[in-house]
Amino acid sequence: MNKIKQYFPELSDVQIKQFEQLEELYKTWNAQINVISRKDIDELYVRHVLHSLAIAKVLQFKPKTKILDVGTGGGFPGIPLAILFPECEFALVDSIQKKIKVVQEVSNALGLENVKAMQLRAEKVVGEFDFIVSRAVTKMDSFVNWVRKKVKKKQNHEIKNGILYLKGGDLTEELSKFPNAKLYNISDFFTEDFFETKKVVHLPIKKRG
Repeated sequence: MNKIKQYFPELSDVQIKQFEQLEELYKTWNAQINVISRKDIDELYVRHVLHSLAIAKVLQFKPKTKILDVGTGGGFPGIPLAILFPECEFALVDSIQKKIKVVQEVSNALGLENVKAMQLRAEKVVGEFDFIVSRAVTKMDSFVNWVRKKVKKKQNHEIKNGILYLKGGDLTEELSKFPNAKLYNISDFFTEDFFETKKVVHLPIKKRG
């Protein structure tokens, strides 16, 4: 938790309390429904919370921004981002019901009124969003096919609407079809060894028609 306060010193008292609650909530729910690996649950704040918040180092979402988190699992990156940006709207989707139950229960316990959790495949999501966020659920070409029609045309941020994707390793081949993709090294924001090869990928999606 100290890492969160270190990298995000402007958190309100409410946000600090919400972030502090995450460990107990996830340990409790993970014992019932395994959504985080055993080794990762002890590193929750670095490997899950801080990793999710790397997106906020690339872009500060403006109030009323609509964000879709695809394949959210236990709620990452969506829940940490929803705590950080309470004036934005977050839709968190996953095809597995028990994961969405955890997301819903954690959101309720934190009092997050800006989170809507749904058991849905990405292709079935209705509506348009400023940004689609995710944490390495599939290869980028498949992901783009799932979400390309769900990105709003109207731009409100300094970077273009589209995908903000958390992924690690060498992405040269995977992103070769996407010359517009921009990579941000998370190690430029956070010094922990865990982030050495991890990146935020921004891929603008142009709305057709």
